[in-house]
Amino acid sequence: MFELPEFVTLAKQMNDVLKGKTIQRGQLGNSPQKFVWYNRSHQEFDRLTQGKTVGEARAKGKWLFIPLEPGHVLLLGECGGKVLYHPPGSKVPKKYHLYITFQDDSFLTAMTQMWGAMELYEKGEEQNRQYVKGMRTTPIEPEFTFAYFCAMMDDLVEGKKRSAKALLTQDQIIPGLGNAIAQDILFRARLHPRHPIADLSADQRQVLYRAIVDTVGEVTEKGGRYDEYDLHNHRGGYIRKMDKSAAGRPCPECGGEVEKIQYLGGACYVCPNCQK
Repeated sequence: MFELPEFVTLAKQMNDVLKGKTIQRGQLGNSPQKFVWYNRSHQEFDRLTQGKTVGEARAKGKWLFIPLEPGHVLLLGECGGKVLYHPPGSKVPKKYHLYITFQDDSFLTAMTQMWGAMELYEKGEEQNRQYVKGMRTTPIEPEFTFAYFCAMMDDLVEGKKRSAKALLTQDQIIPGLGNAIAQDILFRARLHPRHPIADLSADQRQVLYRAIVDTVGEVTEKGGRYDEYDLHNHRGGYIRKMDKSAAGRPCPECGGEVEKIQYLGGACYVCPNCQK
């Protein structure tokens, strides 16, 4: 599944190759999938996208906002799979969940895995979409300061008990993060996924904050994770330290054996020496 760095990468690449292009035709999927969420009928999407010009795309959290000017915004979010640009003369994939052709005969396709939203809104209405409305500050924004992070943590510890993994992966507390990138953040911060955030010292907060910002920054700089694809069907350049391939192997820091545990609905990869 795409996380914040992958959406940032897609937005940058779209602004390089799609911005200013005029849509010839927009089509929704030819491969039905009950967990792909549309808010328009096929006929509506076709009619409303014809003749629109692609504006400047931007990413926030696990969402990609693509202006279709004038008057509309294409919203892609909470998805994985592939969002691909195809130069003129390319072969159209047999299956797709989204297919947009441009007047120069290039086209864009999207094919998601598991689930995802591909929705078209009148400009401004996308901000009322569930999970977009009221979204908190993300780690790539200037407002995500250590002071902001501490104030957020102070509010959280007064509520229900939360673990370090829950902080990173649940309830969009820090938008754009998911289970995959959380593994490396926790390893960099030397925190076990079950570590209660209420027990974090001031120094541990600082270390965790830096781990979040630095990990997201590094993954973004390298164009996303190695197991996700960019707009040009290239793998990202960031190789995770803590993923399924790490289980049973030596920790890259101390040499101890990395363990796989199940926690909060997903697999976690932990060094029992470094992450106590």
